[in-house]
Amino acid sequence: MTTAVFDRVGWPVRTARLTVRPATSGDLRSIFETRTLPDVGQWMPDRPTSYPEFVLRFGELGVLARTLVMELDGVVIGDLYLHVTDAWAQEDVADRAGQEGEIGWCLSPAHQGHGYVSEAAAELVRICFEDLGVRRVSAAAFADNVPSLRIMERLGMRQESHGVRDSLHRDLGWIDGVVYALLAEEWRAGRS
Repeated sequence: MTTAVFDRVGWPVRTARLTVRPATSGDLRSIFETRTLPDVGQWMPDRPTSYPEFVLRFGELGVLARTLVMELDGVVIGDLYLHVTDAWAQEDVADRAGQEGEIGWCLSPAHQGHGYVSEAAAELVRICFEDLGVRRVSAAAFADNVPSLRIMERLGMRQESHGVRDSLHRDLGWIDGVVYALLAEEWRAGRS
């Protein structure tokens, strides 16, 4: 995500209970500590072996620029991922820039079961469609990550694909992966 995309949103954004804002380098320790917990790390794309390695990879891959944090009473309890990209299209089609949003989430186990991710992710979807003007939002997960699938369904997303043993998990080997998505017009229809 580019800074220009972030500039189109009035940060921080507040939900009923949370504050959502772009992550800073000062948030990395909290993000690292949550993502390296065994219950959380099993579903994360990478498992850093040290904090310096984590900081380096976050910077090298540009992940910090696509990361938001969820704060509860001023404490970071998790993070959100938002990557806005161009839609796949034929080269001569001009209206494809910034049309796709990929989202994700990670929450400390100490705060799970209270609806915080659903609340923050719903706001993230709103940001995508209203503030950023994307036309489609998607999220991917291992099919065995049932809590994430439930969040996608709560957001009104539909399962678009279910890949059979298409996703390589570090501990489980080849397992099924899923992609859920939601179009802007579907989201608007669901709100009325």
